[in-house]
Amino acid sequence: MAKNVLLNVTGSISCFKACTLISLLTKNDYNVRVIATEDALKFVGKASFEGLSHNKLETSMFDNDDPIAHIHLAQNWADLIISYPSSANTINRLACGLSDDLFGAVCLANNFNKPLLIAPAMNTQMFRHPSVQESLKKLEQWGAQILPCGEGELACGTTGVGRLLEPADVFEFIKKALEK
Repeated sequence: MAKNVLLNVTGSISCFKACTLISLLTKNDYNVRVIATEDALKFVGKASFEGLSHNKLETSMFDNDDPIAHIHLAQNWADLIISYPSSANTINRLACGLSDDLFGAVCLANNFNKPLLIAPAMNTQMFRHPSVQESLKKLEQWGAQILPCGEGELACGTTGVGRLLEPADVFEFIKKALEK
């Protein structure tokens, strides 16, 4: 039976890698639905997410036919939830329990009943900032799985930690989390 993966994509130059992850998942018989922030859509278009996932893109709590989509996505549809890439803003918002956007509401409605994976992606100094580090620790203590960042050349031209984990590696984390 195919597993359902709910993928949150945030605004990061690395969000193009989400397209490769979606492709990997669908080619391996996973059902994928995508929630994208407005900033993510400045990097990758709606048609790409919908074409690769074969599902309507979700962008808002109020931009769909389901008035309680956050409940249905978290509690009835998803077998696993992942934020890839996960920006500093998203990480800090989740750690504060904010739910004024669709993904925040999905995470609260899930309440860590199904695996939540967070794949950070940002500049090294942003990643090392105390607010981001504390938020990652808090999310992990609550039950989220924080995926490792890669090290290397970043889009800003610097080299360091904060590079988004490659799609093939994330695919393996997803498979393992769903096997549990």
